[in-house]
Amino acid sequence: MTSGVSESESARAAEIVAELGVSGSVRLATELVSEALGLISDQPDTLDLKIATAALAEMRDAYAMFRPYRDKLKVSIFGSARTQHDDPLYAQAKDLAAALADEGWMTVTGAGPGIMQAGMEGAGVENSIGVSIRLPFESGANSIIADDDKHVSMKYFFTRKLMLIKESQAFVCLPGGVGTLDETFELLTLTQTGKGVPVPIVLLDEPGDPYWESVDELMAQLVRRGLVSPGDRSLYTITDSHHEACRIVTEFYANYDSIRFFGDDLIIRMGQTPNDAQLAELNGEFSHLVKSGEIVRADPHRNEERDNDKLDLKRISFKFTKRGYGDLIKLIGVLNSYVL
Repeated sequence: MTSGVSESESARAAEIVAELGVSGSVRLATELVSEALGLISDQPDTLDLKIATAALAEMRDAYAMFRPYRDKLKVSIFGSARTQHDDPLYAQAKDLAAALADEGWMTVTGAGPGIMQAGMEGAGVENSIGVSIRLPFESGANSIIADDDKHVSMKYFFTRKLMLIKESQAFVCLPGGVGTLDETFELLTLTQTGKGVPVPIVLLDEPGDPYWESVDELMAQLVRRGLVSPGDRSLYTITDSHHEACRIVTEFYANYDSIRFFGDDLIIRMGQTPNDAQLAELNGEFSHLVKSGEIVRADPHRNEERDNDKLDLKRISFKFTKRGYGDLIKLIGVLNSYVL
């Protein structure tokens, strides 16, 4: 990370971090304080300083709110705030969240009405987390989550989207307007570019409704124009069944657990390692994802050992081309098929 912070500001930042008694991630904590001091010394416009201050405050509030639930599986549900209680899509969202709650998942939504409220009704308040946005034409969070500790209110869409995406391990998008499409395409962009980790992304319609099929047709046009890769259509799955949506979400983690990068080396952690025949299958089908060498079984990386990071899990590793994240999701699906 490059920075224009002066030596004196960096030194003062180190002193502040030491005074606070920070014992973990000291380097990052020092960088954060250094950048804050540097920003102040730049004497930015009032609006710039206001945005930076509010964004940091919102992130701090959200981190604190999510912290007790870091070890819980969470699904973010996106969809229209205008969907009415008698709309079949409302029932889809409610039934999906209820089914996932039965599987041990919490539901995260934007805490508004419509699809967001439906998800929270299905999950129940004990399994719901809300990240609302303050808008002049909306009254605030829905009645299910408004007075609960698992709710945070935000001014900015970008900080809200960060928290709706960062904390969840799965995503289900139901039909909605500009805001829903914005959230959906932000999610797809992060996954496509590797800025986000591989996750199940389900586009959930009601039977007979071609909403997401229309979006898929747009993606197909982008493929034909050479604007995205064919594999990018594997980033998501379209269904009109909440049962199928629940299955897609839960089976994504049937064997697969998580990934870590160390330079070009991609390490995939899982419960059961592939046998020799399965490893050969992976190398045959996904060789285009390998920059050099091949997919091999691996021991924990030294940095994983230093961090005590999931050392009980099995691993495979390869030098990743850092392209084709849709096909990486396909690879994860094959790993899961070995235990299903």
